[in-house]
Order: sequence, then C-alpha cells, then structure tokens
Amino acid sequence: MKKYILITIIILSTTINAQTTLSNPAEELGVWYMYNGSHRVSEKFSIKSMAHFRFFEFGEDMQQFIGRFGANYKINKTFGVTLGYAYLNTDTSYEVDGGTFGDHRIYEDVLANHKIGALKFAHRLRAEQRFFRSQTGHFIRYQLALSYPIATKWSTYLYDEVFFDFDGEAYNQNWLGVGVKYQLSKVIKLQMGYMSINANHQNFDRIQLGIAISTDHRKKNTK
Repeated sequence: MKKYILITIIILSTTINAQTTLSNPAEELGVWYMYNGSHRVSEKFSIKSMAHFRFFEFGEDMQQFIGRFGANYKINKTFGVTLGYAYLNTDTSYEVDGGTFGDHRIYEDVLANHKIGALKFAHRLRAEQRFFRSQTGHFIRYQLALSYPIATKWSTYLYDEVFFDFDGEAYNQNWLGVGVKYQLSKVIKLQMGYMSINANHQNFDRIQLGIAISTDHRKKNTK
C-alpha cells in the first residue's frame, strides 16, 4: 500500500511540475507600471525620460525592465525629433528561473502632431539599433496615437504601433492600446489602460498603469 501511495505522490508531483514549467504566459493578464517624463529646458529642447516595470502577472514574475533617456528638438509646432539611449533587462521565461539578458539600444524618433477639431493625432516613426547577446539588430516602429478630451481633466486615447525587423520576417509585433488619462495637476498626469500585444504568433493582454511628469525649466521673463 505504501508503495502505491509513494508512486501516486511522485506522479502527481511530476504532473504539477510539468504544468508549472509549461504554463503559457499568453493566458495570463499582465501589468505594466510606467513612468514617463518630459522636461523642457528651452524653447526648442526638452529631456525625455522613461522607466517601465513589466510583469507577466499582477505584482509578480517580472518580464522586463526598460529605461529610456533622450533629447528632443522641436522643429516647429508640428514636427520634432528625438535621439536617445535605452536599456532593457528581459526575462524570456515564465514561472521558471531562465535567466535574463541585457539589451542596449540607440533610438531615433521623428514626431508629428496635429489636430482635427478636438481630436489629437500623434505620429511617431522610430528606428532602434539593438546590441544584445553579442548580436546586433534593427527595428523600425511606427505608432499612430489618438486622444480626445471627455471632461475638463479627463481624456481618452487609442493607439496602434507596429514593429518591423530587418532580420528574419519583416513583421515583428503589434501593440494596440486604449485607455483614459487624468490630469492631476499641471505637472502630473495619470494613465490607466489596456493593451493587446501580438508577438511570436501569440496574443498577450496587459493592463497599463502609468504616471507622466511634465516640467518646464525655462527661465521666466520677469521684465
């Protein structure tokens, strides 16, 4: 009898372990905690900063940390460009300790903004040069974002961003997001939304919780 009990325990343990190891992250609702900053230092120049903590699940099993830092130049009311650096630390495994790898990136943005009535359009074309695992890679990304005010301090947004890769298949992934933003003060804006990621022939669902801080460091004219 003890022998059968022991065999049953071993079988159950093996089954549970296999299920844990082979869990599919596409079936989990993940979350991104986001900080985005814009710090204006002159009429033409501003500093851009960003830090994202991205999780496979709510509050546990971090998938990726990403930090960005860049300099933005405003060409005119419509167009701008950004040059920056990003560092990513990514865990490609889920529920197992598969290790992480670092990803260094140089990125260049071309930005365009315009309005039709109260509806705002924001276009971003981004080129990224990646340096990771003794390899190099290149992304071209295009994002179209729309925002519309629904109250004095509230606005809603919708965006789609497609990634193209120079290595292998041209199409890499697509991000589709929707949500709301709340203007807490002149400096702070809060964000809550949902994003669907299509990558590697899978779809991932992510909740986005963010804070954006915009500061103006231009010298005030006291005359």
